[in-house]
Amino acid sequence: MQIQDLPYPDPGVPDARSGPRFLWWLGRNQLGGQFKSLAWGLLHFVSVCALPFYVGLAVQAVVDRSGSRLALTGGLMALCGAGIAVGDTFLHRAAVTNWITAAARVQQLLARQAAHLGSALTRRVAAGEVVAVSTGDVEKIGWFVEALSRFLAAALTVVIVCVGLFVYQPALGVVVAVGMPALAVSVLPLLPRATRRADVQREKAGRATELASDTVAGLRVLRGIGGEELFLDRYRRASQEVRHAAVRSARMWSLISAIQVLLPGLLLIVVVWHGVHLAREGRITVGELVTVYSAVMVMSYPLRHFEEIAMAYSFSRPSARRAARVLALERVTDTVGTRAAEVPAGDLYDPATGLLVPSGRFTAVVCGDPDAAGRLAERLGGHPAESSTSVLLDGVPLDELPLASARTAVLVQDKDPVLLSGSLRELLDVPSSGAVGAEEALAAAQCGDVLVALAQGSLDTDDPMDARITERGRSLSGGQRQRLALARSLITDPEVLVLDEPTSAVDSHTEARIADSVRKLRTGRTTAVFTSSPLLLDHADRVVLVHEDEVVAVGTHRDLLRSEPRYRAVVTRETEEETALQNAVNDEAALRSTLDDHDVALRGALEEIEETA
Repeated sequence: MQIQDLPYPDPGVPDARSGPRFLWWLGRNQLGGQFKSLAWGLLHFVSVCALPFYVGLAVQAVVDRSGSRLALTGGLMALCGAGIAVGDTFLHRAAVTNWITAAARVQQLLARQAAHLGSALTRRVAAGEVVAVSTGDVEKIGWFVEALSRFLAAALTVVIVCVGLFVYQPALGVVVAVGMPALAVSVLPLLPRATRRADVQREKAGRATELASDTVAGLRVLRGIGGEELFLDRYRRASQEVRHAAVRSARMWSLISAIQVLLPGLLLIVVVWHGVHLAREGRITVGELVTVYSAVMVMSYPLRHFEEIAMAYSFSRPSARRAARVLALERVTDTVGTRAAEVPAGDLYDPATGLLVPSGRFTAVVCGDPDAAGRLAERLGGHPAESSTSVLLDGVPLDELPLASARTAVLVQDKDPVLLSGSLRELLDVPSSGAVGAEEALAAAQCGDVLVALAQGSLDTDDPMDARITERGRSLSGGQRQRLALARSLITDPEVLVLDEPTSAVDSHTEARIADSVRKLRTGRTTAVFTSSPLLLDHADRVVLVHEDEVVAVGTHRDLLRSEPRYRAVVTRETEEETALQNAVNDEAALRSTLDDHDVALRGALEEIEETA
């Protein structure tokens, strides 16, 4: 896979059982790139480490006054220089390609997982953690995948050089052959502690990211209650904890780096001291001493990649664990389905609660518990939070339909819809039937003032459709965001539209106009609105009261107000004391009416007796 071929047609099915397994799965899916990077790395490192051999041969040729050998070694040194340049260039290219393609694969997997889980993702994983995984964690995972092949090339080079030195000059080669492996594993006892400190740093950084994300999301509310300074202080404390953890982690890695510099230096001293002793005895030549000395000195270059792979793994392991935790989440229902891809049209029925949304009707659903209303709305769209009986659309279980077909048939707009950044035209460019245009949907959602505000706030264009909307629509008020989201839902024109509190942030006059416009626009289509607003309820064809996850009453808004106390308590926001007082008043009125009836009957009886007498 080359960078120009991204994105992947299919990123694959990851092994999300653990962080190391996920990293291993990524490596196995990039074997071609890994072998290419390994080949170029071997060319580069072997050329670097072969240069001292030729330097030693050149020195010995000068000592022996051999011009032919000096010319030969000069040519070999030039060949090594070319190998170093070519190997380094293409090693860097292959390694960066591995990094980018691995990061792209992880991001595609996360995007696919978010699309499959839908709103269930943020209920099971904090939004800040998802952001951290898709940004910083992706880079660290890509770093390990990129560093792995370079480490393997460096390790093979160390083995080749040790064997070569042992064959070239056994007396000094045995010292190097014993010392180099010891240098390679010398930092292993420190790695667990360094890894733990890196994990702590990563955990604290993730918490700080979550806190920052939540603070930015709720900044408007915080300013309204004067709490922004409180949350800023919390973030300052969190960032200081991250800084302290980063300093502690950096100290350990500095110690590892110091060891990687100190021990090769000590080995070099031992080699020089022993080599000079052998040269004085005449057992080795000056050229051989220079060769071994230069080889040991140059070997510090591939040895640095042992430290890098340790750092890369230590930082990428917690990142891979977090990514695997997100990718391991599963939907309650299957995404493939057992039926053919179809979009049924008919009544929507929930066997768990007994809720029926007749086809082509405008149905309002009243729940006393807003959380229960949100769960019921998601279940109607085929996105249940927990395993339960499937909702039926025209008698067809939504769980048995492919996910794409279920989402085409039933669209659910939750109570907190998200507006993505971009122009208004891009926001409304969504899959739709084509029966409802953007102007018609915006008019039905009463977005006239929103268009004016967007046009006035845009410096680049006078057309509000080309005006930019900031991330999550933060430049707009809550009511404006809600109406734009409603317009986006109306444009899709699904067979069944489920709206959860679509007008909770708008004023009563606008709400009344929206209720009338949406009902007219959705004529002939199935619409279910979860609300407790009397203005919306009065426009509904039928109203359903759901109490404790069960349908307890069905009728019109006015009939239920008169006949159902539980409905009246939810819609009019009556407290228990007010309800009890109202019941007492009703009972007293009924008693008085009964006494009056008895009084009238008694008077009539007395009058009859008097007349008879």
